[in-house]
Amino acid sequence: MLERLKILLPPWMHDWLDVIVPGVQIALIVLAALLLQHLLRRLILRASDHYQFPHELLTPINGVVRWLILGGAGLLALERLGVSAAVLWTAFTGFATVGAVAFFAAWSVLSNLFCAFLIFTVGPFRVGDHIELLDTAEKPGALGRVVDINLLYTTLEDATAPEPGALLQIPNALIFQRVLRRWPAGVALPQARLRQAASTTGESSTPPKTAGFP
Repeated sequence: MLERLKILLPPWMHDWLDVIVPGVQIALIVLAALLLQHLLRRLILRASDHYQFPHELLTPINGVVRWLILGGAGLLALERLGVSAAVLWTAFTGFATVGAVAFFAAWSVLSNLFCAFLIFTVGPFRVGDHIELLDTAEKPGALGRVVDINLLYTTLEDATAPEPGALLQIPNALIFQRVLRRWPAGVALPQARLRQAASTTGESSTPPKTAGFP
């Protein structure tokens, strides 16, 4: 391409071609990246409206998409500037290693974020439902009304607390590790089940008696 341009252009412009052509190519790469990011953001917004995704999930999704596009555009721009493929591959593997370490370090947080995405999309329960997490069939767990669902925790109003207003914050990942019993919003919580859960909680909270001497 440069040789054809040198034939068509006057000799005094030949020295500028090594600067103009890569500059135009980098500008086109940046423009295409910005256009692609804008289109993907609109698609994600439409998908969130269609599938009723919470707007809290749009920020991390758009962030991941933006950094992927900018990273790809940066690698292409460096290649246009003459950076060798070996250097780019070394840099990519280094960043990938650091990213993998950071991923495993933040696995608990990321698992809660992923489980929040599943809760919002699959809908095993909604705000206003009463749910109970069962460790086993014989050992009931947390029981209460769902008052909030965020990216890390599901907040329950504890139905077994001696005083009303106590809240339980359960990590979203923990919910997918337990059997879930659900009473949809508008369905009254059975009083027998409530008394059973309260009595179980009371028994478990009673400290064991120490052996005394006669």
